[in-house]
Amino acid sequence: MTVDTKKLFNEEIPGALTRRGDEARKIGGKYQLNIGGAGNWTIDLVSNPPTAVEGTATDAAVTIDVADADFQTMVADPSAGMKLFFAGKLKVKGNQMLAMNLTKLFNLLK
Repeated sequence: MTVDTKKLFNEEIPGALTRRGDEARKIGGKYQLNIGGAGNWTIDLVSNPPTAVEGTATDAAVTIDVADADFQTMVADPSAGMKLFFAGKLKVKGNQMLAMNLTKLFNLLK
């Protein structure tokens, strides 16, 4: 199943953060996601309310770089993230433990 990455980050995630802000803040952290071919987004799960905005943050605790095709793979199968990481297709800079918590954010969409 293909996900509209821009719609996900510009509409669906901000909506989930509005509805479930307390749960999002429990995940914590400030993330910079650079999805090659789709765009860049900053997700701040520390602020009140938590936010997801298009653009680049210089103070993110973790930065994740991945091509949109590989991001699609992760959306379809969240366990694929580790395989992509070890294959060099998913790059993580900063707090790697926060990167591992990112799947919890996507669970808020359910």
